[in-house]
Amino acid sequence: MANILIIDDDTRLNQTLIRIMERMGHHADGAHTLAAARELLSTNQYSLVFLDVRLPDGNGLEALPKVLEQPCRPEVVILTGNGDPDGAELAIQGGAWDYLLKPSSVKQTMLCVERALKYHDRKTQAPPAESLDLSRIVGLSPKMEICYEQIGLAARSATNVLITGETGTGKELVAQTIHANSKRKHGNFVPVDCASLNKGLVESTLFGHKRGTFTGADQDRKGLVRVADKGTLFLDEVGDMDLPIQKTFLRVLQERRFRPVGETREIESDFRLIAATNRNLDEDVEQERFRKDLLYRLKTIHIQLPPLRERDGDIRLLALFRINQLNREYERTITLAPETFEALSAYNWPGNIRELFAAMETAFFKAEGMSQIIPRHLPARMRVAATRAQVESSAPTQESTESAPLTSGMSAVQNHTTLKDYKQEMERHYLEELCTHADGNMKLMVEISGCSQSHLYSLLKKAGISLK
Repeated sequence: MANILIIDDDTRLNQTLIRIMERMGHHADGAHTLAAARELLSTNQYSLVFLDVRLPDGNGLEALPKVLEQPCRPEVVILTGNGDPDGAELAIQGGAWDYLLKPSSVKQTMLCVERALKYHDRKTQAPPAESLDLSRIVGLSPKMEICYEQIGLAARSATNVLITGETGTGKELVAQTIHANSKRKHGNFVPVDCASLNKGLVESTLFGHKRGTFTGADQDRKGLVRVADKGTLFLDEVGDMDLPIQKTFLRVLQERRFRPVGETREIESDFRLIAATNRNLDEDVEQERFRKDLLYRLKTIHIQLPPLRERDGDIRLLALFRINQLNREYERTITLAPETFEALSAYNWPGNIRELFAAMETAFFKAEGMSQIIPRHLPARMRVAATRAQVESSAPTQESTESAPLTSGMSAVQNHTTLKDYKQEMERHYLEELCTHADGNMKLMVEISGCSQSHLYSLLKKAGISLK
């Protein structure tokens, strides 16, 4: 017996689906709003969720990611009364199991339920991600948990894998993890940067060449495809591969046979292919920059890595991971101040993990001789983002401007406050916050403010603030 949740504001349909589920031997709960559904999801474990698109308090497609991120990883069937092909595409791309038009026949509904639950059972009975060696990947966010399931599936199979994601999201690291957990882990992991392949030598690089074939070919060369025999060939930035090479490589991928430059006979190579790109290959196919048949071959298993800004909580873990690595390397014991984590969370991270690690290295060396990394040690663009976030979150409402005339520059001007008085008020406010945060610890206050101890004492005296 499975637990099933029906989220639909149509009371009659909701009750009908509940009766069908009970007839099939399952338990079903009904919710007429997203708010009611969230409450049920927080207290119950469901294997299958029927989700209406149009609900009184929101759109089902927008709520889909949160439903899929539940600990039980339910399958989701989208319900709608509108035959919207774009909506169907969004639902399936978003991870929905199926997309049913209302009203659907009882037979069609029951068949959908049977298949979805059978798939869910197989998924939950598969070896858990914890059995994988994920020691090199850091992250506990729901979106990374979904990726771990896909990594486990890829590691247990020998099929082709396509890893997509923005620059710096760790695509090669995921490829290495798949290889290290696969049956081919004792073979070579051979990375190929397709973006840097020399156009004149690309076939020689991939497939090798015979001595004397061209100027400079003073000996036989074994190509990277052959080096990957019994192991894994990793094509990084595969979207940058030229069309003629795509055509050649498609045949190699199908036959696992190739002919080195200058050779008359073909050579076999039993390699497993993993490819990665930060490009949208579907768009490239439409614009005839990438072969459709090759794309079909590549994405047997597709792993979409989320950008760092969408990985709730992982920024803190990754920052600590990198700082601990640097501490071990340089035999230091520096930590990150709480406000530093706030500054990191406020930044958008267009460069993702690669940019975060670079920022941690910068801050680590700037903080030499100190016990903590504070926001002042971060690159300027990150401090600016943190300041903007703080100002936006603390911006006064119109009702509060009269009672707090000095909380912003705009309200100060409206209340005819002089620049001198405004600066003094802001400085006093900063010093009060500094004392409270550091609990009167002068050494920490000096580190955070960047002022000398004598100057800081002078400012405190001027503002009439005494240390306890």
